[in-house]
Amino acid sequence: MTEERSTNSHLSVAMTMDGVDETQTATGNTMTSSSSSDVQFYFRCAVVVIGVMGTAGNGLILYALVAAKQHKKHPLIVNQNALDLFASFFLVVSYAVQLCNIHYTGTLGYWLCITLHSELFAKCGLFGSRVNIAAIAVERYLKVVHSAWAKKKLRRWMICSAMAFAWLFGILFLTTIMFETSGFARWHMLRS
Repeated sequence: MTEERSTNSHLSVAMTMDGVDETQTATGNTMTSSSSSDVQFYFRCAVVVIGVMGTAGNGLILYALVAAKQHKKHPLIVNQNALDLFASFFLVVSYAVQLCNIHYTGTLGYWLCITLHSELFAKCGLFGSRVNIAAIAVERYLKVVHSAWAKKKLRRWMICSAMAFAWLFGILFLTTIMFETSGFARWHMLRS
């Protein structure tokens, strides 16, 4: 039994080290392998393709809703597709910028890093999308379970407010977190 464990442990080490393409420097430190950067490149390319498909799909659904004149009947569904289109588009832009391997320098580089490289716009769209899904669930619940109350009390301005809240909450919440965690306050204090 111990012989079997010993053989298995040696085999697992040999198998894991077999596919790794690492180079050693004169001091004995290992450098990162080229296969990890290849995986990152292909992953980013896959995300761009998926984002393009999401952008096209959400754009097509928005067009169909407007062409069928259903956009006035279901404003929260239209808002959901608009948020998803926004997130998909900026996901494509963010990953395309990452594929270009741009070096960010200066003030413009800082802002590009904060907005595009960190995927801030895509994350705002996704976060707003979650809030909007909750608003859709509440609206559907009220229309089904409390239909008499919904007909009397549920107004268009309430639905429009929920739509605006989904956009603003996503943007304000994530932008605040991004600046707090990115060192923006320290950078701003150093410049003053």
